[in-house]
Amino acid sequence: MNQTFTKTQSTKTRTLVINALFIALTLAATMFINLRLPLMGNGGLIHLGNVPLFIAALVYGRKTGAIAGAFGMGLFDVLSGWALWAPFTFVIVGAMGFTAGLISEKVPGNRVVVNTLAVAVALLIKIVGYYFTEVILYGNWIQPFGSIPGNVMQVVIAGIIVIPLVGRFTRIAGRFDKRKHLN
Repeated sequence: MNQTFTKTQSTKTRTLVINALFIALTLAATMFINLRLPLMGNGGLIHLGNVPLFIAALVYGRKTGAIAGAFGMGLFDVLSGWALWAPFTFVIVGAMGFTAGLISEKVPGNRVVVNTLAVAVALLIKIVGYYFTEVILYGNWIQPFGSIPGNVMQVVIAGIIVIPLVGRFTRIAGRFDKRKHLN
């Protein structure tokens, strides 16, 4: 059988497609499934963009998690009038995806506990990262505390949705990989 793509090209193409898919899912979930909290200061934006971000990180690993978070939510900021936030979001959410994926890949043990730890560490990155971002942008050390409840809420909700589903998604992704080897 004459194949157009070599195995390496096929793997690169698959990786590119998965990364693009999760960038698009993260962007769409952030842009279209959100709620603005009426809190002091920035107030916080509750969105479900962390759901595909955590699926990407916990199922496909740290690189896909970092790419999905950085580009998906960074694009949201650029397209939604939050362009000033985009560089900060790119770094913070990219770090969240990378770290969650890294913990999920490297830490042994019960997958539910490990993935819960990964989401908790991502939450800490989000809280600290956006706190200092607001300090830089607003020049105020008190006002950024108003955004913490929204940040906590969106990551906790995403964790509650994702952690029970990650095992199923991992099995589905694994079946796809096995089918690929049968061809």
